[in-house]
Amino acid sequence: MASTSKMPSTSEDDLEEEFEHFDDFTLASSWERFISEIEAVCRKWLADGTKNLLKKDAICLNISEGLYKVKADLKYEMKSYCMEYYFGTLNDGKGKDWSCVLHDLQLFFGVNEFLVIAPQSASGVVLDGPEASKLLSAVAIALSNCSSLWPAFVPVHDPSRKAYIGIQNMGTLFTRRFEADRIGSQVPVKLMHLEGLYELFVSKFAFSNEDLSTHLFEVSFKMKLTYCTLPYDEDDDDDVQEPEAGSTESGGSPKSNHHNKSQWDDDCPWSEWYSSEDPVRGFELIAVWSEKAFESSLDMAELENASPLEADDWLIFPCLSETLTEDSDGKRIGFASQLRLLVDALEMSMEAKFIEDFVSEHSGPETLKSSAVIPPPTVLDRVLKDLFHEVEGLQLGFSDGDHKNSRTIKGAPLESLFGQFCLHALWFGDCNIRAIAVFWIEFVREVRWCWEESQPVPRMPSNCVIDLSTCLINQKLHMLSICINKKRQQEQESPKCGEQKKFPSHVKEETQVKRCLSPRDGKTQTSSGERESLSRPDVVKDSVGHISNSGHSDTVKLGDAKHSACIRRGSAGVVGSMMLLKSQQNMHAPFTQEPPVMTEDMHEERLQAVEALGDSFSFSAQLEKDILSSDMSAFKAANPDAVFEDFIRWHSPRDWENNDNMDSGASHDNAIKGLTVEWPPRGKLSERMSEFGNSWRKIWNEAPPLPASEQKPLLDPNREGEKVLHYLETLRPCQLLEQMVCTAFRAAADTLNRTTFGGLKQLTTKIGQLNLTMAATLRCLQTSNLSIDTEDIQDLKRLCAIFEHVEKLITLAASFYIKFMNAPRLLESIFNDCYNFYAPRMGTGSTASEVKKDFEKKQKVGRREREIAASMLTTPTANQSWRKVLSMGNLLNGHEPTLREIIFTKHGHLSENYYGGHAPRGYQHELETYRMYISGTSNYLSVALAVASCD
Repeated sequence: MASTSKMPSTSEDDLEEEFEHFDDFTLASSWERFISEIEAVCRKWLADGTKNLLKKDAICLNISEGLYKVKADLKYEMKSYCMEYYFGTLNDGKGKDWSCVLHDLQLFFGVNEFLVIAPQSASGVVLDGPEASKLLSAVAIALSNCSSLWPAFVPVHDPSRKAYIGIQNMGTLFTRRFEADRIGSQVPVKLMHLEGLYELFVSKFAFSNEDLSTHLFEVSFKMKLTYCTLPYDEDDDDDVQEPEAGSTESGGSPKSNHHNKSQWDDDCPWSEWYSSEDPVRGFELIAVWSEKAFESSLDMAELENASPLEADDWLIFPCLSETLTEDSDGKRIGFASQLRLLVDALEMSMEAKFIEDFVSEHSGPETLKSSAVIPPPTVLDRVLKDLFHEVEGLQLGFSDGDHKNSRTIKGAPLESLFGQFCLHALWFGDCNIRAIAVFWIEFVREVRWCWEESQPVPRMPSNCVIDLSTCLINQKLHMLSICINKKRQQEQESPKCGEQKKFPSHVKEETQVKRCLSPRDGKTQTSSGERESLSRPDVVKDSVGHISNSGHSDTVKLGDAKHSACIRRGSAGVVGSMMLLKSQQNMHAPFTQEPPVMTEDMHEERLQAVEALGDSFSFSAQLEKDILSSDMSAFKAANPDAVFEDFIRWHSPRDWENNDNMDSGASHDNAIKGLTVEWPPRGKLSERMSEFGNSWRKIWNEAPPLPASEQKPLLDPNREGEKVLHYLETLRPCQLLEQMVCTAFRAAADTLNRTTFGGLKQLTTKIGQLNLTMAATLRCLQTSNLSIDTEDIQDLKRLCAIFEHVEKLITLAASFYIKFMNAPRLLESIFNDCYNFYAPRMGTGSTASEVKKDFEKKQKVGRREREIAASMLTTPTANQSWRKVLSMGNLLNGHEPTLREIIFTKHGHLSENYYGGHAPRGYQHELETYRMYISGTSNYLSVALAVASCD
């Protein structure tokens, strides 16, 4: 019975014990359920790890590079909370307090990953003290249950104070507690100095105030002082920018605006067109004292009097304008913004056939009547005066400073008349089609005045060969300049009484004759089986020698009585030992006319005329017929007894074949030697010259014996000049705007290319890429089509965006160069950092929430570069808003730091026997028992304290 009586009692005890371990969550309190929710979220985040969190819903923060966060919503007693987990991927939160941008809590307490729990309210902080403590306790319990070492923080008090309380479980023995707060005003004088801050930190672990004066406490100390250049005076900036804005609206020429106050970019090439806002708002200079040990407040007082130049490290950080990553949209004035307006004018120019259609207010598209602005006549007169009358002493070095790839763009050179016209047009009014039409009409009137008054065309050469790689308008203006020059020479060539007769302007000088009209080499002539050609062969350099000086006079009477009736005219001298076949007299080289210059459309017209005749086989003969006939007439006048074979021997030696060498194919040198030495020469005309109906012989028979001075000029300046003016006056609007767009892009790019920026390689490459992109995009405007597709217009607008990005980078580089021209290493390093940051973000169209817009990378300053960096902090003047009484030390050129940050730390040496084997790894020998972060100036003070204790 005894045994049987014990059995029920044993089973009842087991059931009772099992019932005691049963977790009845239905009876748990709301606070316990809240802890459970926090624990579940933390366990999930711990299980995922940082890699999986990055793939899921982690959010990258702009305040710090490589810092992410995830969040979860929680509820407790009708209140909603948000718990956020912050974790980093690039730094560990230690030893990088000054070299990178950190979250406030990372900087305050030296942590890397942490939790923040806060109410979902407008303020986002806990205003009630007991609620904050209870909330922090709940998170601490949940983290302890998860065996997590994450520190947790709760924001308290007013948001502007950036106050926090926090806790961190550091294993089974230690706990760290955190507290941060801020004094917004009336900072005690004692706490403005390092000595008082040192005593504030020591007071946290000293037993009494008496210990401060009787004991030496060794603490670790490091400090960062931030100095900022003086801010720009906004009132002065407004005074300078208002005239420019007004001139842009009214169409005033930027060249004529002179400000009393000098601008930062006065020496930059774009300053004659507009004044750019300095993209560098200022600089922050950071002096860093690395970690050192101090034992008394006297050491701190001595450090406060030290110069910032003695700091261990210096960092510099440029404060850049926000416009670097934003599209202008009319906010930023520069070449790119005006080029956009010019592209809009090009799109609108398709709607009219005549440029005059845009001038009248009652004509033209309806979209112009309300928005187009035409500058007043005074503005127009000032711009025309700058183009046509203020160019004395101008050097026409068109290629100086231009990029090597700019010639691939079919536009006018920068310093040419049309190039300057296009740049002025960008700023004339608001660069609308109506203002451009008015400007162009008056421009053509000025050009016609130059023609009618025989005045030189400004900014255009009056000689040289016309550059066919430029736009057609520039070629026409060059042709007009040449015609005006020839007109003036013809007017001056009428000899006065007693003066010697001069050669006309269209006749070559003697030196030119020697160089160009000596017997020719046949290397460039076609063979008998090839097409017939009348183009001139190259000059023979080694067979005939030089022209004799015996025949300098223009008109010479032959000495032989047999030929006394013949008069030699237009002779430039004897051609070596060559003699005429018929009369056996010395052969004379004639003065010949210069070949006529032609523009691109003139070449096309002659080509079309030849193709219309169906004689494409003799195309070159048709093109050079007039020149060849002129040369034959001059040769006949200089050699009255000459025959066709004589002309061929002089003009085209390859077409004269020696009988001895016809079959053997002797060298050309032997043929020439036979011509110049043997007499009579044994040979005959080549097959192509001797065939029936040869065009050369026909021209020879028709050519009269006239010296070049009496011939009709190959280029009629009056006729060609009028043709140029007719072209300019009847030019279609779309054709004008197409050439203006090409020229404006080329001229603006060449202007920016003249900027001095220290030869930065990345920017040089970027400029080269821009020129190639412009050449490819603008190729659609170089065709003969009179219409442009919508897609082409969109490409031009995208080109404007690309141009704006490069323009911003050039402006930034120029600003850096002005400030760091004596520190090339620092210049290159800072610009490369900015380039690598901004270049990928330019033109992406990303919103502020998508990209990190603030550049925050700091560059280390060498010891030899510190004086240059410090020189940017000029001594404050009485007119500047600066503190009259300085309250802090460590002055730099009279400036006190705008921010002082200090970190005090104290480490405790722990006894291994006292804690035994239970001390966690990493804390067996030494522990950071106290840490205080202090930041502020004489106006505010922030203090963050972390204390480790053994609970």
